[in-house]
Amino acid sequence: MNRLYFLLFGALFFCFSCENNVDDVRRITFNPKSPDETISKFRLVYNEGSKARVELFANLAETYNKPEKITYIRDSLRVNFFSETGEVVSTLTAKSGEINMSKNEIMVKDSVQLYNHRKKQLMKTEVLYWRQKDSLIFTNRRVIVTSPKGYMTGSGFKTKQDFSWYEILKPEGNVMIEKNEELN
Repeated sequence: MNRLYFLLFGALFFCFSCENNVDDVRRITFNPKSPDETISKFRLVYNEGSKARVELFANLAETYNKPEKITYIRDSLRVNFFSETGEVVSTLTAKSGEINMSKNEIMVKDSVQLYNHRKKQLMKTEVLYWRQKDSLIFTNRRVIVTSPKGYMTGSGFKTKQDFSWYEILKPEGNVMIEKNEELN
């Protein structure tokens, strides 16, 4: 009989001693400033029809759903832009950025480089924007574009995501162009 009382008392003691205070648990595990999703080795593919058009890689992505759905990219990123035939025509790299899913826009910053593989031309700047709806890549910051034919500098830049042509909005410096020849 003593053994039965001992087991009953032990079970009651165990049940009441393991109670968690809900407010304490929330305070420890819930931070309203924490991301809704955190992904390491992030990969995002934009398709048109059945073909990949844009592929984004990042080491770390943190998504917040409110007030807008925005994914912050940290610790480097790379974006590959594909041709109609599926080959990578240009590549965009940067140290960080953000994807605004509501507006279908990407902003990248810090050591930004856009490279056209076919023309071997490279654009460098500190901040760059890409708009998915019209494939426009642009910045109002200082840029330098290098290619086998030379280099150009200036402020403001726009191109399509394939970087097959570009425009420097406020060019600086001197460029010599042969008659009937394009620089880019």
